[in-house]
Amino acid sequence: MDGKIIRNEKLNEQYYEYKHESGLEILLYPMKGYSSSYALFGTKYGSIDTAFKTDKEDDFVTVPEGIAHFLEHKLFESEELDAFELFAKTGASANAYTSFEKTCYLFSTTDNFGESLKNLLDFVQSPYFTEKTVQKEQGIIAQEIRMYDDSPGWLVFFNLLKALYVNHPVKVDIAGTVESIAKINADLLYRCYNTFYNLNNMVLAIAGNFKVDEALSVIENNLKTKEKLTVKAKSIDEPDDISTPRISAALSVSTPLFSIGYKEKSLSGYDMLKAELTYEVLLDIMFGKGSAFYKNLYEKGLINQTFDFEVFCGRDYFSVILDGESKDPDKVYESVNECIAYFKQNGVAKEDFVRSKKSLYGRLVKGFNNVENVANNLVNFNFWGVGIYDNIDVVEKMELEDVLSLLQNGLRKEKSALSIVFPSDK
Repeated sequence: MDGKIIRNEKLNEQYYEYKHESGLEILLYPMKGYSSSYALFGTKYGSIDTAFKTDKEDDFVTVPEGIAHFLEHKLFESEELDAFELFAKTGASANAYTSFEKTCYLFSTTDNFGESLKNLLDFVQSPYFTEKTVQKEQGIIAQEIRMYDDSPGWLVFFNLLKALYVNHPVKVDIAGTVESIAKINADLLYRCYNTFYNLNNMVLAIAGNFKVDEALSVIENNLKTKEKLTVKAKSIDEPDDISTPRISAALSVSTPLFSIGYKEKSLSGYDMLKAELTYEVLLDIMFGKGSAFYKNLYEKGLINQTFDFEVFCGRDYFSVILDGESKDPDKVYESVNECIAYFKQNGVAKEDFVRSKKSLYGRLVKGFNNVENVANNLVNFNFWGVGIYDNIDVVEKMELEDVLSLLQNGLRKEKSALSIVFPSDK
């Protein structure tokens, strides 16, 4: 198995990268002084992958929304027992998650690492679906969807995505809808599994307290090599314009929730990582807890400590989001746009840029002390086509001009939207 060492001299850190003959990427990050190990077995398959084809097929197939999440649930079951029982015997804690672009299966353990890793590889590579078990799962997930429909934070977020995006499937709940999951059957699950759970489309990342030789031995003895497939996603015809500037709903909340979004040009790879981190610095300067904006609106009672921001980006989508609670969300939206207009006209002070840049750099470095964070970043960055140390590199090289360029070219009011969840009695 071909392998190489990836080093970062400034952090004095390194990890091992291997390419298995099956096509599986293996990323091993042993960390001295830690008691636990954390492993992630991930596939580049998420909720937005609803139209695709392989290099063996001529036509694209369209599958129901929510099928990636459905498949994640079903993989934990086998004909004999479920995977959680296997991990309980080794003392490991297991879980899984589906996001917009990936599905990951994981475990964390302080003992019996080799046996837990074998269990992870076995159950992810051993699908078992029947129409009876699929129908049972449809009822369970339908309840989960209805529960999230009644979650104010979930609703205000996905309503914002519906306002920002016209055609992109990122606007659809990861679990799908009650109507869409009713169309899922065992044959569709096997088709999606055989397409996306090809090892050529997957990554295995391990961080923490483990022995590299033991990990490689378990991996080599437990991979089920198949014919390599290349998956192609159907291109998404997403216009630059937003769908609607304002969307609202009502639920049982005491204070209105809001989510403000700015639709930006989608990017990929290193360019997307650079834009994400540059926006992190810019947003901290304009809207962070130490900003004049935050202090002013907080003192007026327009926002509270729930106010926050994030950069939401991935395959063919990129947006900036600010959210929180407010008695007057429309006034907050107006104030946010006034703040952006002020900075567009007056620029960013050098000392504010240096302060926010140093703060971000410190948080990124600190992240390498967390086993779970390291393992997740190994997978995330690999799927993005960048390395785990590239975020450090981006922030080191970041200049004030990078921030000013984003400020002038992005955060446009005409590409923004406001989502609100009001108290149901209003």
